[in-house]
Amino acid sequence: MPKQKTQIEDLDQEFQDKLNLFSIQPVILQRYIESQARQIADALIEHRSSVKFSLPDKVVGELPNIDQPATIKVPENLRNQTVGSFLNRISRKDVRDDLRHLLNELEQSPDQAISLSASLMKFSAAHHLVHHVLPAGRTVEYKLESEETIPSVPKDDGELESAITQSTDAIAEEGNNESNRGELQVPFLPFARKFYLPQWISIDAEGKLLAGSLKEAEANLVSMQNYVNILHTASSLAPYMLADPEYRAKRYGMLGQLVNQGRALAHYKIKQIIETIKSRAAAGTLNRGLSLSLPYFDDQDLRIEETDFEVIPAGRILFVASFVVRAAREEAAKRIQDTRFNLSTRNHLLLGLKLLEDAFSN
Repeated sequence: MPKQKTQIEDLDQEFQDKLNLFSIQPVILQRYIESQARQIADALIEHRSSVKFSLPDKVVGELPNIDQPATIKVPENLRNQTVGSFLNRISRKDVRDDLRHLLNELEQSPDQAISLSASLMKFSAAHHLVHHVLPAGRTVEYKLESEETIPSVPKDDGELESAITQSTDAIAEEGNNESNRGELQVPFLPFARKFYLPQWISIDAEGKLLAGSLKEAEANLVSMQNYVNILHTASSLAPYMLADPEYRAKRYGMLGQLVNQGRALAHYKIKQIIETIKSRAAAGTLNRGLSLSLPYFDDQDLRIEETDFEVIPAGRILFVASFVVRAAREEAAKRIQDTRFNLSTRNHLLLGLKLLEDAFSN
């Protein structure tokens, strides 16, 4: 009985088929397809309300009863494609769903030239997103800790090489003040250089803020989220991109970094909340009630969320630190039974509540 192929093997084969299809196109045709595919890619990531693109006038593909690839003409009346309208712009509706639907419809066309053209457009657009829109980073390896689903703690492989000689370990700044100076390599901190893209590392392993401000740290997190979203956009357009080695490397590198920094930022914010509570308690301004929105990083949605709970009901009640301890424990008991979270997100949330509890325990 022949061995059944796995889904991963199917994706590998489909990716190779699309790569081979693109490679047999004449170079001038490849460049045309790439230029039109960039219009598609930009519309997907910029949430445009409309997009226009054109299929090539011909493609190279296999025909029935012919042993070698042949040139097939694309019908002139079907070359120009438009998605979206003026109404989309008014309603602020982007074209992503309609664009994907159109490309899938064209790819399923009984006209082989149309079908092949759409396949090439999808491949080239997805390839552009993965290989050209997103920067490449360092070679990294993350540890998978107990009860975790996403490796996010960088392995410590000893002394890192000098950032002065590693282009991925430093930011290149132009030496404007000295004509013969060239580029100055400004090295990242050693902790940041353990990650895929060090320029977006904002908080170290001890919870210290490395970024210039909390606002900058939040902006770095958004940049990492956008990076992962673009990868997801590419794979939703062409699922076989999951088999692309570049896609795999970029997703692994950025996903671990995003989870690590998302959790670190959530805990940093919790420590700020703790300091605010202590400061306001000392000033006597917490005697009319207290409710908290405690941040945590959801590693399913890949973003910081908040859990809301009441510490002291509204009214003239004197603030006592033990109220915070009790509220944190009660909230933890609720979240232990909450089925909306996966195990790793729940553990992260519980750790945040423990930080709060310990800060007000005697």
